[in-house]
Amino acid sequence: MRADARAGFVAAVLIIWAAQICGAAPADKTESARAWERTAAQYLDSREVWWQGWDHANRDHGTKCVSCHTQATYALARPLIHRDLGETTLSAGEKAMLADVEKRVRNWDTMLPFYSDEKYGEGKEVESRNAESVLNAVILASYDQGKPQLSDQARMAFDHAWALQSKTGPDSGAWVWQNFNYAPWESKESQYHWAALMAMAVGRAPGGYAGDPKVAASLALLRSYLRSHYETQPLLNKVVALWASAADSNLLSRPQQQDLGAVLATRQHSDGGWSLTDLGTWERRDKTPLETRSDGYTTALIVLALEESGADEKPDTRGTISDVVKRGGEWLIANQDKETGSWPAWSVNKNRDPQSDAGLFMTDAATAYAVLALQNFKR
Repeated sequence: MRADARAGFVAAVLIIWAAQICGAAPADKTESARAWERTAAQYLDSREVWWQGWDHANRDHGTKCVSCHTQATYALARPLIHRDLGETTLSAGEKAMLADVEKRVRNWDTMLPFYSDEKYGEGKEVESRNAESVLNAVILASYDQGKPQLSDQARMAFDHAWALQSKTGPDSGAWVWQNFNYAPWESKESQYHWAALMAMAVGRAPGGYAGDPKVAASLALLRSYLRSHYETQPLLNKVVALWASAADSNLLSRPQQQDLGAVLATRQHSDGGWSLTDLGTWERRDKTPLETRSDGYTTALIVLALEESGADEKPDTRGTISDVVKRGGEWLIANQDKETGSWPAWSVNKNRDPQSDAGLFMTDAATAYAVLALQNFKR
């Protein structure tokens, strides 16, 4: 790990240690039973601290770019860690991230797109503006889970996203997504991927937001897009749609869930994990071979989707989904790095140095999703 990343990790550990000393005791959990979760939180917090200090993430008005792999996945997992461990305060990294997102949401009309057409090519302003609107909504709604009502900031973020949603054309219901040919976050496949996560965010939003008449037409369009485009998606996107279906039962039929469960059972490795290489037609820019080992990102996402959706196989397939989930969960338990608290994952775009800051992007997502997958897994 580079010196600046190591320093960020140490700082984050000290922040969490201080919060624990100040009295945030685990709720109905022993220290030893959740040691794995504490070390995962330390890793995730350290990466958010690093992101906040990374010059490349700087944007206008003193804000930061919102990353799909490091910040959005962090925002999905970190609130649940707080509740699981009985933590009563946000980490310094979370506070900075949320303040940044809320600032951009409040001042939406004066904020510049993350990427300009002039510097990055025609269409990048629209792409980045659309993507940011969805990411902001997903992040803020995640922190509202468990509350009686959706916060004003999250509602405003949803409003911005609905205003940019495509209303006509073959992709009506989705958002024009940022495409730098970096799968799975910023590529042609990402449009469906994040539309599904948007549906999940809406479905989980408190206060009956999904039933608000003001968003009914937009939500109907989104559901229609996800259903009509499902069959043509790479397997990875189908898994994300399955996960989203746990929050919105209008997305996938039972036969579709059963078919997907059967396919995922056949793709499971003998060690119990899955590899991202097997879930799409990826090709690295540097033409190096794709990593075929089981990885934390794909394994956690599949375990999570199967757990929460309750999907099962057709009767004539071998094994059961509960067996598949059990083996996947056991892989996650066995493959956490006990020193850093993270789970391994690798880029399908480049053969990156796994110890470099960019080389940890997939590890960031893997660790966040592994925490989510293991929340309800019987260890």
